[in-house]
Amino acid sequence: MSDIDYDLFVIGAGSGGVRAARMAAGFGAKVAIAEEQYMGGTCVNVGCVPKKLYVYASEFGKGFSDAREFGWQGEVQRFDWTTLRDNKKTEISRLNAIYRKLLSGVDADVIDGRATIINSNTVAVGDKHYTARKILIATGGWPHVPDFPGSDLAVSSNEIFDLDSFPERIVIVGGGYIAVEFAGIFNGLGARVTQLYRGPLFLRGFDADIRAHASQEIRKSGVDLRFETNVESITRSADGLQLTLTDGETLTADTVLYATGRKPNLEGLGLENVNVDLTATGSIAVDGDFQTSEPGVFALGDCTDTMELTPVALAEGMAFARKQFGAAQPSVDYEFIPTAVFCQPNIGTVGFTEDEARAEFGEVTLYKSVFRPMKHTISGRDEKTFMKLIVDSASDRVVGVHMMGPDAGEIIQGIAIALKAGATKAIFDSTIGIHPTAAEEFVTMREPWTED
Repeated sequence: MSDIDYDLFVIGAGSGGVRAARMAAGFGAKVAIAEEQYMGGTCVNVGCVPKKLYVYASEFGKGFSDAREFGWQGEVQRFDWTTLRDNKKTEISRLNAIYRKLLSGVDADVIDGRATIINSNTVAVGDKHYTARKILIATGGWPHVPDFPGSDLAVSSNEIFDLDSFPERIVIVGGGYIAVEFAGIFNGLGARVTQLYRGPLFLRGFDADIRAHASQEIRKSGVDLRFETNVESITRSADGLQLTLTDGETLTADTVLYATGRKPNLEGLGLENVNVDLTATGSIAVDGDFQTSEPGVFALGDCTDTMELTPVALAEGMAFARKQFGAAQPSVDYEFIPTAVFCQPNIGTVGFTEDEARAEFGEVTLYKSVFRPMKHTISGRDEKTFMKLIVDSASDRVVGVHMMGPDAGEIIQGIAIALKAGATKAIFDSTIGIHPTAAEEFVTMREPWTED
């Protein structure tokens, strides 16, 4: 293939695709990247970034209330949805421009439009065809709303940020971190929030103690949390949206948000034109080098069966570029990847859950702590922080750390470094804490937890 247009053609300008394109171009490859929607992908436009901005907004109301007991007096503040929504749009537009500039800065060609794979070396965007030595699929995921009577009346996490008006009554369906986060956001902004989950306890995959503690704290915050409940149908009425539930009850809402999972964004990609195998879950199957079953076609990020986290996609994009166009032969280490749920209070976690640790190591030692944050000793807010250490008894290595409380994500990021380095409980114990902080509790828990 002497007469080709590009060394690498990337489909999807999200976190993983942009990182791979930039790195590959930096190594001297001729690169193009196609995007049909918005620069930066899910994270920048309808994910991490706007969500965190809305979390900040939702926390002010609680802060205003807490401040009174600290001596601050004044009028009750009023929330304006359009101000938040429109300021968010301005910030996202700024970030979109930055992503485009980052790509142009390394001479990567940005092609606006929907890309379709024609064969293992050809991609079509509109009526133009482009040839490439390597094709990288980085199309991410897409919200999945199940089909049921009235499902078209629900919105997904893609639309929820830009509603025309603020929903005074909102029903959120789902039990994953996205559903939990939006329940906290709209509850904090003043909406009447009902969260429905079909299972017995939400946040499946997280440590059981964190899940139980989260359900208590979220209920205390004012969210009407209902487990083992689902929606049978939604209809429109003069009073709003009428939901009929599986338990026979009905609800009325202004907005229904479905946060019931995401699927790989592969529709219309042209995979039928190449020999790309899918996994049982519908993701693109890849090996450790992100190679699909079709030579020359690669995939990474949320469209593959990987952890659906922006930093993971970034790491994969970097590893791909270094492997294919650089001198390095790196791989992504998926062990001890920290994550956070920006509910209120936050959840931060890294390493094994208790059940996973027992299955992996056998005997484990647990350390737990529940306490009221210092701030709330004066504010009077009924909120408790929970912390948990899981230790492999044989090696004394700390293999799991879980927290729900203010700034949990910030605290766990530092803890993750210790776990990656193989820190033992003895090292935690010998570390001097910063006083007074919540984080110091992780280095002062001395007594193993036992069942009463």
